[in-house]
Amino acid sequence: MKYRICTTIFLAAMMTASSEAQTQQKVFRIGIIGLDTSHVTAFTSFINDPSKNTGCKVVAGYPGGSPDVTASASRVEKFTQTLRDKHGVEIVNSIEELCQKVDGILLESVDGRPHLAQAKPVIAAKKPLFIDKPMAGNLADVIEIFRLAEQNNVPCWSSSSLRYSPVIVEMKEKDTVGRVLGCDVFSPCELEEHHPDLYWYGVHGVEMLFTVMGTGCETVQRVQTKDCDFVVGLWKDGRIGTYRGLRTPKSDYGITIIGSKAIIQGGKYGGYEPLVDEIIKFFKTGQVSVPKAETIEIFAFMSAADESKAKGGAAVSVPELIEKAKKR
Repeated sequence: MKYRICTTIFLAAMMTASSEAQTQQKVFRIGIIGLDTSHVTAFTSFINDPSKNTGCKVVAGYPGGSPDVTASASRVEKFTQTLRDKHGVEIVNSIEELCQKVDGILLESVDGRPHLAQAKPVIAAKKPLFIDKPMAGNLADVIEIFRLAEQNNVPCWSSSSLRYSPVIVEMKEKDTVGRVLGCDVFSPCELEEHHPDLYWYGVHGVEMLFTVMGTGCETVQRVQTKDCDFVVGLWKDGRIGTYRGLRTPKSDYGITIIGSKAIIQGGKYGGYEPLVDEIIKFFKTGQVSVPKAETIEIFAFMSAADESKAKGGAAVSVPELIEKAKKR
């Protein structure tokens, strides 16, 4: 009798251990490339929070860093230390090593220029990939990342958290404005010398604009002063969308959406959580949240704004710019 009881206890313990092992195996392991932005600690805090029950866990990171970008070089050590010491994230020496330890990748390097080179080994390893803003340092690299990902059947997307501003989410879920007839957006627009002007921070506001307007922008014109950029996009159906980038002491996010049944205003920053929720869904399903055509057009819009500035505010064709970038 005693033997039977011991056997039963032993089998129960083995079943529990097996169940726990299976549970652990179901956790989606995430690796981070680029530990030089506050996004890495914010995203990890949310994803690894046991109370959130995300089913994902950030387990490893590759620091990266760009010595010629102050916003990177001055922060990479601090954020690397926080991930290692506070969150128990393993720090590795290469992207290839990182890919061996994880199921999916967050490419978070604050500098967009190395993103193509950093994405290549991830795509070669067939790991699903989310790329934080800016997706790359130029339009040709954005297109090439998507081409490589598609060629290798690797799900890949990029987005700003401002896409999920509460007023935009409500508009889409509840159809509060009807058919969108136009949209005006403003946001902070700090410049960084190694990136096209709007890529560094203006991308947040431009992403809001395209989330509302959708694709189909034909031409872009831009005016710039010391404190402001003003960009006008003409869509192929005659709609107009505008972006105002602010470099003033008082700066914020905002949007006016003009619709067939209402005009609404809002656009406040809604935090990282809505974006991280979408990233978690992506890793679990492999389904991207933003179509590649929309992201390509967002970066074409911003590149066209630079060309328009160089041409004294002349209109620049967005489709022509995309086709030119594809041939690079």
